Amino acid sequence: MLTSPLAFERLAQDGRARVGRITTLHGTFETPVFMPVGTQATVKSQTTDDLQRAGVRILLCNTYHLHLRPGEEVIEHLGGLHRFMSWPGAILTDSGGFQVFSLARLREVREDGVLFQSHLDGSDVFLGPDQAMAIQQALGSDIAMAFDECPPHPAARSTVEAAVERTLRWAARCAERRAERPQQAVFGIVQGGIHPDLRQHCARELRAMGFDGLAIGGLSVGETKEMMNAVLEDTEPELPVDSPRYLMGVGAPEDLFEAIERGVDMFDCVMPTRNGRNGGCFTWSGKVRLKAAIHREDPGPLDPDCGCSTCRGYSRAYLRHLFNTDEMLGSQLASHHNIAFLQSLMEKIREAIRAGRFAELKAEFTARYFGPHER
Repeated sequence: MLTSPLAFERLAQDGRARVGRITTLHGTFETPVFMPVGTQATVKSQTTDDLQRAGVRILLCNTYHLHLRPGEEVIEHLGGLHRFMSWPGAILTDSGGFQVFSLARLREVREDGVLFQSHLDGSDVFLGPDQAMAIQQALGSDIAMAFDECPPHPAARSTVEAAVERTLRWAARCAERRAERPQQAVFGIVQGGIHPDLRQHCARELRAMGFDGLAIGGLSVGETKEMMNAVLEDTEPELPVDSPRYLMGVGAPEDLFEAIERGVDMFDCVMPTRNGRNGGCFTWSGKVRLKAAIHREDPGPLDPDCGCSTCRGYSRAYLRHLFNTDEMLGSQLASHHNIAFLQSLMEKIREAIRAGRFAELKAEFTARYFGPHER
């Protein structure tokens, strides 16, 4: 029986890459794990049956957007987020801190939180650590995120320093409110831009607050991949060994390999569905653009090495036809494939770590994914 809101067990390790098992009140899943993004209580174009068929066991929803529509009080009245969206697996809710970055032109950062101008109707929306925790508690997610300030890149060091200290003050307040919903795990978020000392300072302070896991935020916001990898390299030694490590907003296959190599366990990104809606697909032989004329008469599957329902049932020619005629089924099928692809990739990575051949798999994948081929 689960006696705490989240249990984490390390099962295998190869270098710093590791396999773990996370247990929540809504199920158990292994890491490394990729979480599709269901911002508004739905992963775009996918039913929850589609997600389960693709192998998804945990997904992400967004506090800010659900607060605006339909409102956490509606979701709580209807039995919580799991029942509301008919999802039996685990749910992680982002605190709304990323919107401090993404909605920068519509917000004002204050000491006690952030005043947003709603992107829907222009009304004032205030979100701070107390509000973010109360909303997530009402939503009933398995994992709630502490409210943070995500600074842009590039930014002056003084700006990043101020964001780190404010993030820590807000995190302390979020930690104080954990007891209000003991069945909900809470993760802190490490900020610090591209500055190693700020990242390390933030991680050490958050670690002392006793969160159930730590996330690395403020990446994939404009910095180069080399910068991101350097941040992970410098931050990892300060992250707890016996709790999950979550890199927020990263989903490109090559980036997943780099982060897993540096000890990261959890990931999320809108990329699988956003790319899918535009005809962009991951395959084991590289990225494919389904709208390209080369696929006009291609009877083969999107990816012959993929076992998802899209690849088993439909040709590239048919998928291209769907996109060129603006049929919504094209977005649905391509998105489903991309989600299933990343779930399969995570499974293969876990197998490789267990077998002590993670580096070998990374080299094989990279050579094939970026090799010369028609797309």
